[in-house]
Amino acid sequence: MGLVTHKIERSELAAGDHIYSWRTLFAYSHHGIYVGGSKVVHFTREQIIVSGDPILFSAPLNCSSPSSTNVSSTCTNIPDCGFQQKESGVVLSCLDCFLGDGLLYRFDYGASPSVFLTKLRGGTCTTAQSDPPEVVIHRAMYLLQNGFGNYDVFKNNCEDFALYCKTGLLVLDQGALGRSGQAASVIGAPLAAIASSPLKLFMSSPVGLVVATAGMYCLTRYATDIGVRDDVTKVKVEELTSFHNCKSLKKRLNENHCDTREVTLNQTDTPAKRQRRCD
Repeated sequence: MGLVTHKIERSELAAGDHIYSWRTLFAYSHHGIYVGGSKVVHFTREQIIVSGDPILFSAPLNCSSPSSTNVSSTCTNIPDCGFQQKESGVVLSCLDCFLGDGLLYRFDYGASPSVFLTKLRGGTCTTAQSDPPEVVIHRAMYLLQNGFGNYDVFKNNCEDFALYCKTGLLVLDQGALGRSGQAASVIGAPLAAIASSPLKLFMSSPVGLVVATAGMYCLTRYATDIGVRDDVTKVKVEELTSFHNCKSLKKRLNENHCDTREVTLNQTDTPAKRQRRCD
């Protein structure tokens, strides 16, 4: 286990693993769930993935297949490489196509706070515990058939998809940052720099300022980790649509200045139950 990433060999893979691969000189990483048989289920923008094309985190994809089940014959590793439903960003790819030219890394779950804080980059581990592999694979395969909503680089990206498959946790607040450690890093770095700028008045050494900024950056990342956040709840994959509809309704009610009351917040494996009234 390194301070930056968790590189593994293919022989170390197990079904249900959350894997990722760095792109463009470690600028960002693409995440997915390994479901066994050299197959990976992952989340992209709602475009058709052509089998054999490298998968990117958020950049436009080279797509030419007009049908969700019409997979290019470029890849011959597995017959269903590139499968996705129409208007869905969840894709099944072979491991080779998922990795492209990148190396293979495994996301770490159940990391201690001290280990989490030593990581130089977000998107490599979480303090949250993973569910059993069979549950993880069930979620991934269910979402392959039913979708995972609209792609959003900060609130609903490939890492958010993999984190949900592994934990079943979703953010309650529709306006809040998603679960992605990468997104937290992108936002946390400038915030840490801004927050630490007043310390220049008290620190003569630039080294001390760098250490203080790095500390604030790590604490910002830790505060947004799904393992410590208090705005997440566990939702069954079969109830995702209802959960998202409830969040959309709440947003519309708030926009119309309606009174939204939380009656119960069940932290078991069911969505939040809400009662609302408009004055």
